Amino acid sequence: MNKPVIASAQDAALLHYGRPDSGWRLRLYTVIFEADTVAGRRFDLLLIGAILASIAVVMLESVHAIAARQEWLFDALEWGFTLLFTAEYLARLACVRRPLRYATSFFGIIDLLSVLPTYLALFMPEVHALLDVRILRLLRIFRILKLTLYVQEYQMLTAAVAASRRKIMVFLSMVLMVVLVMGTLMYVIEGPQHGFTSIPKAMYWAIVTMTTVGYGDMTPHTDLGKAIASMMMLLGWGVLAVPTGIVTAEMTTQRLTRAVTTRTCHQCLSEGHEPDAAYCKDCGARLPPYQHS
Repeated sequence: MNKPVIASAQDAALLHYGRPDSGWRLRLYTVIFEADTVAGRRFDLLLIGAILASIAVVMLESVHAIAARQEWLFDALEWGFTLLFTAEYLARLACVRRPLRYATSFFGIIDLLSVLPTYLALFMPEVHALLDVRILRLLRIFRILKLTLYVQEYQMLTAAVAASRRKIMVFLSMVLMVVLVMGTLMYVIEGPQHGFTSIPKAMYWAIVTMTTVGYGDMTPHTDLGKAIASMMMLLGWGVLAVPTGIVTAEMTTQRLTRAVTTRTCHQCLSEGHEPDAAYCKDCGARLPPYQHS
């Protein structure tokens, strides 16, 4: 019998944090972490809207002409968003069984970074030895990373990249070999008199050429060097396509596999049941009806 597929990397992490057994913590956990319930979906949509609105405030506040006229409004909005995200962060810590593990996880750190700059700007005066408060406030842009926790498409892409990481690493190692060889050849052929003063600098040229960026700060002058550069440019088309094909194939494979959800058995607390499942795959207890979002 095949091992059940976990819906996403988030689901695996939640098993690590620990789901509470019962009571208000379990109800709060269901709303915050289980996106397949109606309440969980509404919670996610509310937070997505708040994140996007807070990012818009940060962007508009960076325009000095607008910020000078509406400084009080931006301050009020920022404190409103900060208090909202603070309450969300504390609720997440309160409803998981292992709050320290969540606090030190990737999303836990992102949650902290989304509120910390505002509090630091309040208690930390503008001291030249430290970061300028305005620069510190720009760290609020980390809130955009919280979107990956709520949007299923982000989770699918992340899972596809994670499943393809070995193939991508092998491919990148081959690209690195080509860059090393071609960079060394260009260093020998062109030489310091044409700007190729070292092998690392020649490798930088090879990367810029292979990715078809073409800054133009280093260019070959010899006929043989131009021939190698032409080969690198043509090779770049294929190089850019391979990782895309690897990830796309993995996403197609995942789409064809059986659909799982964050449905949780309230008896044994296992998750990852299919939408049409009536009984728990582990303990056999009857599952509550699946609520489509």
